[in-house]
Amino acid sequence: MKNPRRTGRPGSVARGMTLVEVLAVVVILGLLAGTLAISMSGALGKGKREIAHTAIGLIQQKVETYRIEHGTWPADDIGLAALGDGHADPTASYYLNSDQLLDPWGNPFYLIVPGPDRHPYEIVSYGADGQPGGEGEAADLTSIHLRDTP
Repeated sequence: MKNPRRTGRPGSVARGMTLVEVLAVVVILGLLAGTLAISMSGALGKGKREIAHTAIGLIQQKVETYRIEHGTWPADDIGLAALGDGHADPTASYYLNSDQLLDPWGNPFYLIVPGPDRHPYEIVSYGADGQPGGEGEAADLTSIHLRDTP
């Protein structure tokens, strides 16, 4: 009868992993996963800021088209809603879906007429926190500083 703990080579014994070895592997994998998750969250935040910049550029084009067609900027009390459902016909050249008027964090973009520093208007996203000010992912994005890279 053959010993089940022996391998095919004479004198060698099959050996499993000890609990300490298994725990060491689990800890190492956990550290790698944590590092990867942290680096990916930073890239995701940066990606959302780039999407917000692109959306501001699109909204800016639509606001300019609105002004050309109506001879005035959207009213301050209506804001960017003038470009969307309930105020604009879906066939209008300046029309935007309601989801296009939200930033990547699900907060609305804002239109300020007149804008600061003699700009006719400003389109603003208040970033991840939806509040004015902030740093990093929570920093404000504006049409005036559209070409600025944080």
